[in-house]
Parts: sequence; structure tokens; C-alpha cells
Amino acid sequence: SPFILRRKKEEVLPDLPDLIEITHQSELSDAQKAIYLAQLQQMQQGLISASDQEINRRKVEILSGITRLRQICDTPALFMDYAGDSGKLDSLRELLSQIKESDHRVLIFSQFRGMLDITEGLLQELGISSYKLTGSTPSDSRQEMTRAFNQGSRDAFLISLKAGGTGLNLTAADIVIHYDPWWNLAVQNQATDRAHRIGQQNVVSVYRLFMKDTIEERIRALQERKRELADEILSGEGIGQALISR
Repeated sequence: SPFILRRKKEEVLPDLPDLIEITHQSELSDAQKAIYLAQLQQMQQGLISASDQEINRRKVEILSGITRLRQICDTPALFMDYAGDSGKLDSLRELLSQIKESDHRVLIFSQFRGMLDITEGLLQELGISSYKLTGSTPSDSRQEMTRAFNQGSRDAFLISLKAGGTGLNLTAADIVIHYDPWWNLAVQNQATDRAHRIGQQNVVSVYRLFMKDTIEERIRALQERKRELADEILSGEGIGQALISR
């Protein structure tokens, strides 16, 4: 202390296959957009004339509203009886169809357990076999599913970001899909490392799905700012400026 020794993965593991990141942007369907705008308007009306003190008291309510907006971006079916289309779910369907045709194997991460359930139904519809890991999955079952997946028993693995973002070795997959963005990109990168790690023999493609003109674009911008700040500080380029600012 106060020194940090940093080793980058590409320096320590020069033989590790490349990692390709793809940002996949979709648009809200008409029905989805109507629900999104109604939720947004309701939140704005409740806050437009609120004082700082009142906003501070209503933090839990505000965070709940933001979570609801994020769920609508996935599909309103996560919290309501909804039979309409979802732009992002349609994009996922198209992407999974391409993956099936090309014989790739895939990890799909989401923060919402309900989204994993919906995606599981989509995989069954497309004839893609899968495992699912959530916070309620017993430790023994996790190990067994991991072993079986790496031996080729099924083609997809649905994983809760918080429950399975670390501690798993799933190098049998060469495609990773992040269905919904998290505020901290490092958490998603850790999840990606379930496939892009020692033992991986193929180039790994990572798809990050976003909805255009929604809160997910704000989350994406926040992720990039955090990434740039971390790179500047860890490379030493931002330390001088940080000291000047202080």
C-alpha cells in the first residue's frame, strides 16, 4: 500500500482466443412503447415539483420505478399480463436462431429470474436444450450442470447475473449474451469471463442487448464513463488530474 500491482488478462494469457464485443440495439414495439411512456410519465409527474428533501424520502419508490422501466425494456410480461411484442425479445429470437444454425453454444445472462423463465420457453420453442442457474439452485446442482454442459450435454445455459456471474467455468460456450445491462460493466465482464478464460479454444463473441431511446441507453453511457475512468486511473493517466481536482 498504496501501490497496486495490475496484471491484464491479455498479458498473463497471451494464447487466450480473442474476445469480440457486439452492441445489439433494438427498438420498443408499439405496445411496449406505450407502456414505457406511461410509466415514465407517471414518474415524471410525481417528481417534477418535488423538493430535494421529498425526493430523498422517496428513494425506494424512485428506484422501484427505474427497475420497472428496465423490466419494460425486456418485456412488460415480467410484471403484468402482456401478450404484445417485445423488440428485444424478437431480437433475441433471431440471434438464437442464427446460433442454432451455426452450431454454437451460448451463455445467456439476465438480472431478472422471470426473464430467464421466459427465455427458457423461447429456447424450447426453437428446439435448443438448456440449463438454468438462479440464486435458488443448490451448490451440488450447479457443479453437476457445469460439468454436464462442458461435456456437451446441452447447447445453452441461462444464468442469473448475480448468482452465476462468478465462480463458474463454462468454456464449452463461445457466445455470451447479456440480455439486460447492469449499472456496473465490471459485473458483466466477470460474467463474460465464465466463457473467456483458461481452457477456451474458440473466439468468444459477446452480445450486449440495448433498447433505443430508453433508460438502457443511459445505463450504457454510464458504463462507458466508468470504464474510461477506471482505465485512466489504473493506467496512471488520470491520477495527476484527480490530484489537481482535489
